[in-house]
Amino acid sequence: MKEQLEEIIKQVYNKKNRNLFTFLTGAGISSDSGIPTYRGIDGIWIKGTKFHKPEEFGTFKYFKENPEEVWQYSLFRKKMFENASPNESHKQIVEIENQLNDKFHLITQNIDNLHRRTGSKRIYEIHGNNREIKCSNGCKGIQFLPDEIKGKEIDEDLTEKEIELLKCKECGAWMRPNILWFDEYYDEKTNKKFSSLKIAKNSGVLFIVGTSGATNLPMAIAETTLKYGGTIVDINTEDNLFTELIKDKKNKIIIRETSTNTLKTINEIIRNIC
Repeated sequence: MKEQLEEIIKQVYNKKNRNLFTFLTGAGISSDSGIPTYRGIDGIWIKGTKFHKPEEFGTFKYFKENPEEVWQYSLFRKKMFENASPNESHKQIVEIENQLNDKFHLITQNIDNLHRRTGSKRIYEIHGNNREIKCSNGCKGIQFLPDEIKGKEIDEDLTEKEIELLKCKECGAWMRPNILWFDEYYDEKTNKKFSSLKIAKNSGVLFIVGTSGATNLPMAIAETTLKYGGTIVDINTEDNLFTELIKDKKNKIIIRETSTNTLKTINEIIRNIC
């Protein structure tokens, strides 16, 4: 495995064009920080939503009908995220970024802010970020959640002051988390759809870490990298939808090890090249 990685990393690093190293991360990379993945038996949807199906609860439609309940859940996640610490995989990615500089890009599906807290800068958060809010009527741009609003337990009600702070000062509508829900579409303003696809087009290698490909933009990113001749490195503990995509392709490497060990190997290879 190390020899394969070393060969492709050297090839991409020495290219004049399409020399980007892109990392696509998902919930699996944060599991070592104590944050559950979303759809597993102990996943965050199961723990947090009282038997709702994610595709029903995690929607703009449900938010419009039950804004306080959705905000309770969002603040429950906020507390979970804030209590978590970046793990070794996050740290390895930052070290890789610091070595590669402009050759590096990070595309993440995670809304937990752990990549930014670790120091990642060249980052595209395609599912939004739990620390940001915007008007549910669309009249206000993206802003940070007020500092006065703290994380909560799942059964802890919003206070009157919190409700006031979560109302738009322009139109009075509820502010909403700036995240992508199941009944919404990727766009450029919130989700960096076209920017991330442009990066994929120019990526000599796309490392897929801790994500299964269950949503369509990550899959389109992988398909775009393949279409333009880049290599996919699938770093997951088990087969997934990306594995199915690349199974008959020559320009692939499939690694069934933990992200921490593999990222350390990649970091070491890049350190020797740089």
